[in-house]
Amino acid sequence: MNSELHYIVRQPKIEQENPPLLILLHGYGSNEEDLFSFTSELPEQLLIVSARAPFNMDFGGYSWYEITLDANNEKFSNLEEARQSLSKISSFIDYIKTTYKTDPNNIFLLGFSQGAILSYALSLNFPNKVNHVIALSGYINTDLVSADVSELNISTDYYISHGSVDQVLPVELARKAPEYLNANKLQNVYSEYPVGHGVAPQNFYSFKTWIEERL
Repeated sequence: MNSELHYIVRQPKIEQENPPLLILLHGYGSNEEDLFSFTSELPEQLLIVSARAPFNMDFGGYSWYEITLDANNEKFSNLEEARQSLSKISSFIDYIKTTYKTDPNNIFLLGFSQGAILSYALSLNFPNKVNHVIALSGYINTDLVSADVSELNISTDYYISHGSVDQVLPVELARKAPEYLNANKLQNVYSEYPVGHGVAPQNFYSFKTWIEERL
């Protein structure tokens, strides 16, 4: 069994038989090295895997799906590519769990921007495949959610954060996520930071603590 997605790994610094797993999904136009820069500061018992999106872009960047602007400067997301990526991420999680013998009951999925959009979608389309979602600077794209979420018995919980002056993905989009999750009785915490499309230091320490509480 081979992985369809290229990835890099940080082995746990504290050895245990079935380590908890953290998978990182980068944003549009970035690559697997981007979020990997966080790893030295994250809990030592985690096996951390950073995946590269499947679609090539210029200048060494990759995307999970194409985003284009129409004549009115409206953003258009290629949902077919997004669904292909969701399928690849789902298979990738299975591959990593099997290959590295990780704890099947403690899987974290952390996504930034486009990676966060797909982290939400994966958790809502593949119930309980991951136990915890950390969605940074993203939003729930309901066009990517195929089922009636309220009937899926999802136990996944969510950490959500967003920059209050984000000019790439307006904070109004992010604020809809806790409303959606609350309506479907899904546990979540939501916070905003006075930054743009990025992760403030205090934001990092906040989600690090959230992870530590679940190990």
